[in-house]
Amino acid sequence: MSARTEPVPVKGKEWYKADDVAEEYDSKRFSRGGRLIDRREKEAVLGALSPVEGKRVLEIACGTGRFTVMLAERGADVAGLDISRAMLAQGREKARDAGVDDHISFLLGDAARLPFPDDHFDAVFAMRFFHLADTPAKFLTEMARVSRGQVFFDTFNDFSTRVVYNWLLPMGSHLYSREDVERLVADAGLSLATESHDFVVPYGLYRKIPGTLAADIRSVDTAVGDTVVGERLSSVSYWNARVPEESDPVTAAERASEAE
Repeated sequence: MSARTEPVPVKGKEWYKADDVAEEYDSKRFSRGGRLIDRREKEAVLGALSPVEGKRVLEIACGTGRFTVMLAERGADVAGLDISRAMLAQGREKARDAGVDDHISFLLGDAARLPFPDDHFDAVFAMRFFHLADTPAKFLTEMARVSRGQVFFDTFNDFSTRVVYNWLLPMGSHLYSREDVERLVADAGLSLATESHDFVVPYGLYRKIPGTLAADIRSVDTAVGDTVVGERLSSVSYWNARVPEESDPVTAAERASEAE
């Protein structure tokens, strides 16, 4: 893979790296009704990656370590990469508190230039990341390069209630169509294995209301989401992709070169 002279632009990069953002990140997003979001996201990751015991896993944009710690607690050897020193510091503290810091390596780095050889991990995943990426093809191709089995990620969707407040977010947000995701997956040399769609009611509302009210709204949200129309209106999608077998003529190096 040839060297890149310019970093891949990420929306709100400086905002995300601020110390106060890291310190308040979990409490602002995953308290009150946001606990439902935290639980659903963890279910999505575990559902896609399990069983994880003994697996070597890489998390892109690991943030405060919500998922890295969860996977390490279940026996995975996890590397968490992020661009924010402050976020990584929160993650290291969380790992120490959970007693799994010996199973996690937190790394400061650029997801467009992963410091790992081809096929190094059993699984690579990213949560709450692709909506910030201006050039997602480069990131997904790198994730595919270093995985020998699985790539899992989520997106926020363009035909959803999220468009109502998307422009207000301090870091911006890239919304995706199904066609966008299918193109990204194919261009990275991956094949889409499974998918699921959720949250007709957008994240922003859950975070603003008490947990008991959020639970009632979530029940309605889930019921609507189980319909054909509800699935189409879902604001979040979870995509589980597979790396091709060794017999596939498209190599990791070729995929990386094509993404240049």
